[in-house]
Amino acid sequence: MSSNAIFNESENSKHTVDQLIHTMKTAVMVLNDSMHVEFINDSGLSLFETGLNQLKERSLSDYLLSDSFNQERFKNAFEKGEEFTESELQLCFKDGRSVMVDLHATLLNHDDRRQLLVEILPIDKQRKISQETQQYAQQMAARELIRGLAHEIKNPLGGIRGAAQLLGKELSDPAHNEFTQMIIDQADRLRALVDRLLGPNSLPQKRMCNLHEIIEKVRSVITADVNYAIAVERDYDPSIPDIYADPDMLQQALLNIARNANQALKAAKVEHPVIGFRTRVERQCVIKGKRHSLCALISIIDNGPGVPKELRDTLFYPMVTSKRKGSGLGLSIAQTLADHHQGKIDVESFPGYTEFTLHIPIFTKEDHQ
Repeated sequence: MSSNAIFNESENSKHTVDQLIHTMKTAVMVLNDSMHVEFINDSGLSLFETGLNQLKERSLSDYLLSDSFNQERFKNAFEKGEEFTESELQLCFKDGRSVMVDLHATLLNHDDRRQLLVEILPIDKQRKISQETQQYAQQMAARELIRGLAHEIKNPLGGIRGAAQLLGKELSDPAHNEFTQMIIDQADRLRALVDRLLGPNSLPQKRMCNLHEIIEKVRSVITADVNYAIAVERDYDPSIPDIYADPDMLQQALLNIARNANQALKAAKVEHPVIGFRTRVERQCVIKGKRHSLCALISIIDNGPGVPKELRDTLFYPMVTSKRKGSGLGLSIAQTLADHHQGKIDVESFPGYTEFTLHIPIFTKEDHQ
């Protein structure tokens, strides 16, 4: 075989490999030790929603928020040759997008240069549904555990309170009654806390109602806070029909979320605080493994600091909060109220953007007859 034939075969093989890489669904990038992109395939360009000229030789930090990826792990990969994998990583782009991915990084040594091969695979919708189902099962298990403990606490509290009342009647010195009253007051306080831990126990009083009327009531509460001026934006879909639901429960769920957003903006002292209310319709929505033909989506969006990473997996558990004086029950109660309507609450959050979305299946009164 001639040298020209070998050269042409080599060129053809290289062209074939390039074609294969560019047709892969996995985003493939090659980074240098300055975290600049030296190569990226078509799926990578699609993920970053930009062109090759705009991305090539630019740093990832120009496109991704710093909290979105662990820069220390990339640095260690270059310095120590440590390849790594991150599953279910939320990549947050500076243009406001957020994508859940699996990421794998491998060190390459080429021409005495160190490069990092990064493979990014967006997680498909089915995997997200499976993750939601698992998280819901964990939340229900935690909720049942807390409810069991709450009932065990509640019963002795009644006995303690009753004994304190009887003791107060037997004391000859009225000055000592302040101590028995202290026991009664603290028992009442603990009982009230336990009742809140148990969550709403009344059945929903459903009727045909308009979602936007409910949201407007929540919006009026937020705008009534004269001590902290927040810009409130509305983006409603007027095509959403009336649904068969408990308007008081839905209002309480949305109010708990909106108050959390309000408090987060206050605590962070955001310079131009904004809370947005948005409604949409989603078809073929899957909630806890069950498919619904039509769902209403109510989103509450703020430009606050975002949900701390360490709380994201347990955000809807009772007693979980990042606030110094918070009870950690607002979101747990909101989730319970959503459960009463066969709904769910999703959250997407990164610094400067947090969106809580309440998914409510659209039922008519006839659906329940």
